Amino acid sequence: VLRERGENAAWQAAAAMRKGMVIDLTPPLAIAAAALSLRHDLPMADSLILATAQAHDAVLWTQDEHFKGLPRVKYYAKK
Repeated sequence: VLRERGENAAWQAAAAMRKGMVIDLTPPLAIAAAALSLRHDLPMADSLILATAQAHDAVLWTQDEHFKGLPRVKYYAKK
């Protein structure tokens, strides 16, 4: 956010994230992320995001093209 929109937007995004839930990176979650990384050729950080969403039966909404076409992902291209 800082790179794309600037410092004010980054602070707003950080404030919004504080309303969320912090999920611990457990060994089973790390293994699931590694498997997703290999299966879908995802960068490890992206696979951690996807594994966490899957572990919590959540739909992942993103503009990150790495996730395009994956199940339970709602991808919207950047304008």
